[in-house]
Amino acid sequence: MSEKIAAGPALIERAGIEIIPESDRTAKPRDLFWPWFAANVSVFGMSYGSFVLGFGISFWQATLVSVIGIVVSFALCGLIAIAGKRGSAPTMVLSRAAFGVHGQKVPGIVSWLTSIGWETFLAIMAVLATATVITQLGGDGDSIALKIIATVVVAALIVAASVLGYHTIMKMQSVLTWITGAVTILYVILTIPHIDFAAVMSLPDGNIGAVIGALVMVMTGFGLGWINIAADWSRYQKRTASDGAIVFWNTFGGAIAPVLLVVFGLLLAGSDQELMDAVGADPIGALATLLPIWVLVPFLLTAVLALVSGAVLGIYSSGLTLISLGIRIPRPSAAAIDGVILTLGTIWVVFFATDFLGPFQSFLITLGVPLASWAGILIADILRRRKDYDEDALFDAKGRYGAWDWTSIITMVVASVIGWGFVVNNFAAEAAWNNWQGYLLFLIGGRDGEWAYANLGVFFALVLSFLVTWFARAATIRRQEA
Repeated sequence: MSEKIAAGPALIERAGIEIIPESDRTAKPRDLFWPWFAANVSVFGMSYGSFVLGFGISFWQATLVSVIGIVVSFALCGLIAIAGKRGSAPTMVLSRAAFGVHGQKVPGIVSWLTSIGWETFLAIMAVLATATVITQLGGDGDSIALKIIATVVVAALIVAASVLGYHTIMKMQSVLTWITGAVTILYVILTIPHIDFAAVMSLPDGNIGAVIGALVMVMTGFGLGWINIAADWSRYQKRTASDGAIVFWNTFGGAIAPVLLVVFGLLLAGSDQELMDAVGADPIGALATLLPIWVLVPFLLTAVLALVSGAVLGIYSSGLTLISLGIRIPRPSAAAIDGVILTLGTIWVVFFATDFLGPFQSFLITLGVPLASWAGILIADILRRRKDYDEDALFDAKGRYGAWDWTSIITMVVASVIGWGFVVNNFAAEAAWNNWQGYLLFLIGGRDGEWAYANLGVFFALVLSFLVTWFARAATIRRQEA
């Protein structure tokens, strides 16, 4: 039987993976704008301009793939968010309807690793940005003491907010939206003079494989990076809320800032090859080098707060995922455990690792394949359903959703194996442990062909899983809803 507990606006949210009771489902679709916008309005989005142009494509090609990739990937998050309204439980609990109560642990582990990776990455970005800006201000950015202090402060902010929970995070995000938005606009105004339109427009077109590769990277870096937690923020929605409104506010809130920031980042990166190269090592710090001294402190504070904002969403949800895997601890404790892992990861990269951006992007594409497969399965499952979830059955392996849904599990495994065969490790030197992928590329021209770096495996996993689920599980879903 599912537990239904009050999760009102107390200082610390006590609700874990339980069903949110009707009395607490008071949120409106437009409330979804705030967490998604605040988590994605970071100036870090501008650094994607350098990453996209790194595929060797023109400004117009880069603009097209950026807009399409960002909007479509956040729209997919919106579709997942519909499940949150229907079931009032975290994403990974609702996914049990498609995978079975125990079978859900397979994608659950992938989801947890993805969330931990993202939140640690954002914390690392915040610490490195602090060191770079302090150096520009005349201080010693390489000081061990400074980096330790920055790591402790950043980790403490992230963990504290995630332990306090949903209501605190929603309030925090609505405030951060205005602060980070205002300083980001100031940054754009101050750096416009650095744009060289002639240099930008002279960038040559890339081949279709490079264009698709950039599109996949944008999708995995934005919406697909959040898709495994999308329903966590819609579980407080009223049951009467419109599905279309939930998809719209999720998509609009998540996509509007990144679209504008990435396009501006394309203009900056296309104007300055030196800046484009520097972004690869320290994205926020490199962007800060364009600013006058007087604005560096507010820039640093808002850049760090924006990164913290994104990491808070991740660690909150990774804690919920940890509980859904069967670890019986309170939600605040789960968030604290993930906070310790985040802190250790940040310390390792900041103090010991020589390169992390390459291995991280390689890690992102690798987990992006099974995550895309899971998303395809769950989206098809959501679109096939016509009724709300059976809340008790989500917690009962003998209920209508069963213990293991082998159709979904086998689909995910097969789609992932196929998908990994069509992706290649772009960072063979920095992430040699990942050079096993790409074993099916011989079918489309080999590792030296124009499609080698398109990372088509992510698309294949998403589309194949959606189609298989749409047809193969239709009868199962009808039985479950009967």
